[in-house]
Amino acid sequence: MVLKLAEIAARVGGEVVGNGELEITGVAKIEEAKEGEITFLANRKYAKFLEHTGASAIIVPEDISKVPGKSLLRTKNPYFTFLKTVTLFYPPKPLLEKGIHKTAIIGEGAKLGKDISIGPHVVIGKKCKIGDRTILMPGVVIGDNVTVGNDCLVHANVCLREKVVIGDRVILHNGVVVGSDGFGFALEEGKYYKIPQVGTVIIEDDVEIGANSTIDRATLGETRIKKGAKLDNLIQVGHNCIIGENTVIAAQTGLSGSTKIGKGVRVGGQVGFAGHMEIGDGAAVGAQAGVTKSIPPGVMVSGYPARPHREELRIEAVMQQLPQLFKETKDLEKRFYELEKQMRKKC
Repeated sequence: MVLKLAEIAARVGGEVVGNGELEITGVAKIEEAKEGEITFLANRKYAKFLEHTGASAIIVPEDISKVPGKSLLRTKNPYFTFLKTVTLFYPPKPLLEKGIHKTAIIGEGAKLGKDISIGPHVVIGKKCKIGDRTILMPGVVIGDNVTVGNDCLVHANVCLREKVVIGDRVILHNGVVVGSDGFGFALEEGKYYKIPQVGTVIIEDDVEIGANSTIDRATLGETRIKKGAKLDNLIQVGHNCIIGENTVIAAQTGLSGSTKIGKGVRVGGQVGFAGHMEIGDGAAVGAQAGVTKSIPPGVMVSGYPARPHREELRIEAVMQQLPQLFKETKDLEKRFYELEKQMRKKC
């Protein structure tokens, strides 16, 4: 596909600075782009590549008006504009033909929507409801009494356990398990007895969950992931957790049971939540933090145990000085003993 820069601007938005007739043949990262390609600048740390990139055009923030030798597409949100530009050059292709594959097993009383796609070896339990235009890729297993909404994409080898409810436009990547048993055992006379996990999981509209993540069902009641939340790969969500609207959580994070995360929260990778706590709306948690107590709204924390980010930075700065402080302490100790020895001789 070849598009003129002015055509791209008309379709994705933004102001052209330079040659609007410039022909664009593809998209690429700023440090790898070649002549004829368009790239973008969203993170200022890549600004050093602006004058040296091989790209013919660059999507830039509105406060950049000139880059020598380059045509620009100025926009309020360069990253989002680049996303739309990528879609122009790489329009989504159907992942699966419409219809039900002959190897699929459909349980008694299941209700299937219009224009659905069900791949090979999919198993759908009894009394399930699958919405219109939803795609179930090969090997998906769905338990009894599960509801899946409209326009969902469920990738290969996903398992949706009994009574789970999935909203509209949900994307579940390969290997996701929704509704596995919560981790609950009662100790009696030195032996652990399994607590029945009789609750469910509700995943609201426009949620995306990364590969091999697991969402435990509630012991009683529900585990809920609210509208627009985005979860990365390899995330564990314990029983009775609540994740708020438009919250984003990076890979390898673990939520212990009954953790409540507000809306618009940002969580870095490999964060651990101790459970039975609340994270306020708009809070942020740095990567590898260990969260042991609740966090107020709008506060950024990091470190282990997690504490306000500025405080953690000060502690880290002091930690970096410990070798020198230790050396100085040993030197002072040596001088003290020498002075003490001299004092004793005088006495």
